[in-house]
Amino acid sequence: MRSVILILLTLAAGLLAGRADETFAVLRAGSVTYSNVTVTTVNATDVFFTYAGGMGNVKLKNLSPDLQQHFRYDPAKAAKVEAQQAANKLKYHDELLHQPVVHPPDMTRDPTAPSGQQPAWQQGLAKVLQQAQTQNRFVLLDFTGSDWCPWCIKFDQEVLSTSKFAAYSGQKLIFVKVDFLRHSPQPDDLKQANDALATQFKVDGFPTYVLLSGSGRELGRQAGYRPGGPDAFIAELEAFSRQ
Repeated sequence: MRSVILILLTLAAGLLAGRADETFAVLRAGSVTYSNVTVTTVNATDVFFTYAGGMGNVKLKNLSPDLQQHFRYDPAKAAKVEAQQAANKLKYHDELLHQPVVHPPDMTRDPTAPSGQQPAWQQGLAKVLQQAQTQNRFVLLDFTGSDWCPWCIKFDQEVLSTSKFAAYSGQKLIFVKVDFLRHSPQPDDLKQANDALATQFKVDGFPTYVLLSGSGRELGRQAGYRPGGPDAFIAELEAFSRQ
């Protein structure tokens, strides 16, 4: 909890006055161009905005010199804020690592599967990957603690349970939920299978999201909670899938 407060204080300290609700027909950051941009927040490191494709943010250091000046970018201040954010993140994950040992992961399922259908994961990862190859999908492993982990619950509410993510998942993913429950019973064979899965992918904190190709190659992972809602998470998965 202390690390979360430190993160919030760091972000608050980095906020810059003004520039909110400023609009741009286009905003370029490196090779990426955003259109119909409305700035929502600017801090020491990033500019946050809505645009024609949803919500986004870019690093001030990736903007052109004139825009950096426009947004009052201070490289020294940005470096200091980023260093503190990195330290806070490491502390947060260290606290997760030293929490009491929990039960092995829990249920895994494709959220589009009919109610009562046996979770695909119970057939083994090889079967899931075979299904992903047949359906030309990716496999998303969700390592979570759904009945005790506040950041897991928050991300589930803000992202995984939304209709937008469900629509995306239904087209692109086979979703495998690996749940480290503390307050609900789990079959022993499922505990063992999920424990092996967590060991295989070296998961050491919750939540962790791992994207796999149909061949089983890890394409990328997100460790911990990140803000931005379904748009940000979908964009991250899309970036992973292009690797």
